[in-house]
Amino acid sequence: MSNNPRLSLGPILYYWSRDDVFEFYRRIADSPVDIVYLGETVCSKRMLMRTDDWFDLAERLTAAGKEVVLSTLALLEAESELKRLRRICANEAYLVEANDMGAVQLLRGRPFVAGHSVNIYNERTLRLLAEEGLKRWVFPLELAVGTLADMQSARPAGIETEVLVYGRLPLAYSARCFTARAHNLPKDDCQYRCLDYPDGLTLSAQDDTRFLALNGIQTQSAQTCNLIAELERMRELGVDVVRISPQSRHSDRIIDIFHRCSTGGMEPEEGGRHLERLMPVGSCNGYWHGEAGMQVTQAQVRELSAE
Repeated sequence: MSNNPRLSLGPILYYWSRDDVFEFYRRIADSPVDIVYLGETVCSKRMLMRTDDWFDLAERLTAAGKEVVLSTLALLEAESELKRLRRICANEAYLVEANDMGAVQLLRGRPFVAGHSVNIYNERTLRLLAEEGLKRWVFPLELAVGTLADMQSARPAGIETEVLVYGRLPLAYSARCFTARAHNLPKDDCQYRCLDYPDGLTLSAQDDTRFLALNGIQTQSAQTCNLIAELERMRELGVDVVRISPQSRHSDRIIDIFHRCSTGGMEPEEGGRHLERLMPVGSCNGYWHGEAGMQVTQAQVRELSAE
């Protein structure tokens, strides 16, 4: 049987205070995660954490035995953002997660991680990026397990695969700030309203269905993707890393549940029931099964309703 995938913690997608970020990673240093991604990936106006702060955290987490990866912005619009990107990509101490092709170009010839927003949809793209230095790629959120199986059978030697298993799904990025617009504010004078929504601003349709979450320029699913029931399938497919997306509350508990399920200390069905109580809206797993992303498979519905 294949080895258990390593457990990673993705970059914080939301805008938290500097003190909250440092306190969060103080706890993560003692957690069972193997890999920690650090950095701002959504909005360059979120400047409470400076580049030097991220490097400081990287040093602390490395000293705690974690593999640290520095993550980059997915959408760059200004020379100041390019300057920060160049500094991150030029560092020689830590692996970098490229979240756009500009970062990929800067990292050519050196090992790097390709984030989900790079959109690796086929084996040819995977091979091309492997020739440029790709070490690990994050499986696109909207693809199904069948595509993952095909990609795994064709991936170049030495390339690791990472899959998001828990967190609200980042669906799209825009030059506009939707959180600011929700408060009738222009993007240039957003008053940093994202600080008011540590897990995003949930959006409801006219029928009161909660189906999206606004996170500045990023649009997310309102439901939380939960693939804890698929850990064994991922192990069979040779997935190397499974990723949890940080939450403002309960991240320690979420990490513990996934760790216990991965190592045999808890059954995935029980873990799924515990996780359901920690989600702001509810779960989804549709994309994994080739269905609408916000759906939940019938098997999971039965398990949850039986609780």
